[in-house]
Amino acid sequence: MTQVHDLAVLGGGPAGYATALRAAQLGLDVALVEERELGGTCLHRGCVPTKAWLQAAKTRTTVAKADRLGIGAILTGVDAAKVRGFADSLVSGLHRGLTGLIRSRGIRVVPGHGRLVVDAEGPALDVDGELLRAHNVVLATGSAPVTLGLPTDGERILTSEHALRLEQLPGRAVILGGGVIGVEFASLWRDLGVDVVLVEARPHLLPNEDPDLVAVLERRLRARGVDLRLGAKAEGIVRDGDQVRLELPDGTVTADVALIAVGRRPVTGGLGLEEAGVALTSTGHVSATRELATTAAGVFAVGDLIAGPQLAHRGYAHGIFLAEQLAHLSGGRPIRPRPPEDRDIPRITYSSPQLASVGLTREQAAATGGCEVSDFDLRGNARALMLAPGDRDAGLVRVIRRPGGALVGVHLVGEDIAELIAEGTLMVGWQATPDDVKDLIHPHPSLSEALAEANLTLAGSALHMHA
Repeated sequence: MTQVHDLAVLGGGPAGYATALRAAQLGLDVALVEERELGGTCLHRGCVPTKAWLQAAKTRTTVAKADRLGIGAILTGVDAAKVRGFADSLVSGLHRGLTGLIRSRGIRVVPGHGRLVVDAEGPALDVDGELLRAHNVVLATGSAPVTLGLPTDGERILTSEHALRLEQLPGRAVILGGGVIGVEFASLWRDLGVDVVLVEARPHLLPNEDPDLVAVLERRLRARGVDLRLGAKAEGIVRDGDQVRLELPDGTVTADVALIAVGRRPVTGGLGLEEAGVALTSTGHVSATRELATTAAGVFAVGDLIAGPQLAHRGYAHGIFLAEQLAHLSGGRPIRPRPPEDRDIPRITYSSPQLASVGLTREQAAATGGCEVSDFDLRGNARALMLAPGDRDAGLVRVIRRPGGALVGVHLVGEDIAELIAEGTLMVGWQATPDDVKDLIHPHPSLSEALAEANLTLAGSALHMHA
């Protein structure tokens, strides 16, 4: 008799393994199909190794600035192969931990390429010719780099995945795309000593973020020597021997490598989705309800397959919700979970400086009911000045509320500022008012005081700001 699992998950990245782990924790019988490594792009070719490279870049910058702090230090260079080894060691250790965790929950891991099948018996996954049946199937195949049809070769014309495998840094790099990936690589490569040209067709970097905070980031990148070409649309890119040439309206940019960082696309091809009755949008994303149900009965989708922020923690939130929802519907959990909302999901660009946000920007809030805004300049925060010695733009903290009402947005830019966004997420997610949180005590000296000060101003009790 064919075994029928409670749940089969296609894809072992953050969204997929979060679904599997939480479902198993709630007593469901789970199978997880993964063609490559558990952990997906985020762990092996994205979030984790990129942030390891960023940490190495930050260390080099810290050494270079040591004299400002009265510390003698000699910067001898960058061993890119060792940086890559550092990143690989982190990935390897986390992969072992994840593999052990999945094993400990009793989840059946099925290696291979899966395709969705829906027939008279319900949904199933065809894994290299073997049918894996389940009462419910979750699609979690993630996303892949957009290349615009350019001839990426892994040597001179790169995607972000190629860039993370370099063992020798280029002398000069051109980056096409000013979103999160492009900005992070521009920042880390520049801090590792690479000459960087960053080309973005729109007038500003990070178009989904608050323009005032993006302006701080742009100024800091330019001050560090990043050549920003904003509002410039690339007309073509070709490899010419050991160099690449990028054609722009105002001339040609020549570099050792070109990084194509114009975004990522959902991986929905070759999975049998449309044949199984799963509708796709015009962008190739899976069409799904607020509860993540697709147009095929018993089939759900999570993570980057759903249009919206392409973030690992959004995938976690989707997976946890869906596992709890399926357990609830099967009678195994009395509480009906609340679907995660994209507006409540924090965003971080791990550049130098970092930019982090949650909720509405000032423009969005003003257009949807009005707002009150409080800004705290990080030049008034002792900890920020220690972290950015000598920098004119220490950063900015912005808190946004509805007129006389709840907080709807928190936006931050500065060195190491990203850790504060968790508190901002609580404030916005709980729809707190400034009065609700004004009495919380923040330690001194800390970056968190800046968030407290901005909120105190909205509450009418500014301490270190002019009211």
